[in-house]
Amino acid sequence: MSQSDFPGWHGTTIIGVRKGDEVVIAGDGQVSLGQTVIKGTARKVRRLSPGGHEVVAGFAGSTADAFTLLERLEAKLEATPGQLARASVELAKDWRTDKYLSKLEAMLIVTDGTDLLVITGAGDVLEPEHDVAAIGSGGNFALAAARGLSHTDFDAETIARKAMAIASDICVYTNGNLTVEKISK
Repeated sequence: MSQSDFPGWHGTTIIGVRKGDEVVIAGDGQVSLGQTVIKGTARKVRRLSPGGHEVVAGFAGSTADAFTLLERLEAKLEATPGQLARASVELAKDWRTDKYLSKLEAMLIVTDGTDLLVITGAGDVLEPEHDVAAIGSGGNFALAAARGLSHTDFDAETIARKAMAIASDICVYTNGNLTVEKISK
């Protein structure tokens, strides 16, 4: 069986929402292989504490690749304590130029309670407009829902949960089994 005959791994919707002094990253738990759900309780949102500075990260894509990137991000944060944007740019540069890292297939949403960033393997470090970022199979559905909800009186966690519920109703690669991490400035 060639690699092109092997059905692709799908799954994951990660959303980051900032409202007021609160930032929430939420992720679903579904991992699918082709049309089969392999696992419904994967944990794709993690809390990191390099150098005593808390950071929350969510990942979409290959789990092993994402863990490699999270380890690299932690190392960058230890080298530049309290400077998430700088550490993210350094990671993105390495990711784009390193022969090994450039093959990794994942995306990250990270926050320290102040910055909310999307990091990609193309060398991008993006600060989203409208204080909402989303990645993964159902990311666009969650993003649209959260942007619509951001003008309500709901707090960041409620917006993230409702947006993920909407995404899970639309995207077959997203479920309602959430991991939610909150961080404040």
